[in-house]
Amino acid sequence: MKNRIITYRQRIDALLAHPPDGTDWDSVLHEHLTQVSFFQHERLIHLIVTVTFALLTMTGLAVYCIAEYMPILAMIGLFMILLVPYIGHYYTLENEVQKMYKQYDMMLQNVHKSGADSHKI
Repeated sequence: MKNRIITYRQRIDALLAHPPDGTDWDSVLHEHLTQVSFFQHERLIHLIVTVTFALLTMTGLAVYCIAEYMPILAMIGLFMILLVPYIGHYYTLENEVQKMYKQYDMMLQNVHKSGADSHKI
């Protein structure tokens, strides 16, 4: 998913930097909104998973601090091994979607410039 979102965002950056003559901004805008909704869904799922693993890690740490039950340290370690990559992936998703919002604003400006539609900002 990381490669997909970055590749898509870079493709749109290139399109916005050097748009071909006669670009149908309405269809580009529609496709972009569809892609953003897919990535927002992915972001929500990863937020839920990340928060769940963070809560499980903190719960395990609390159990260890209260009961000093040594085997719980293995569970905490496993949760940390998963939590760190989840945080990194969520960070990428969040930042890329934020960049896509800016792309959307630029596309809206192009729609207004071309006079192709009467979208409102």
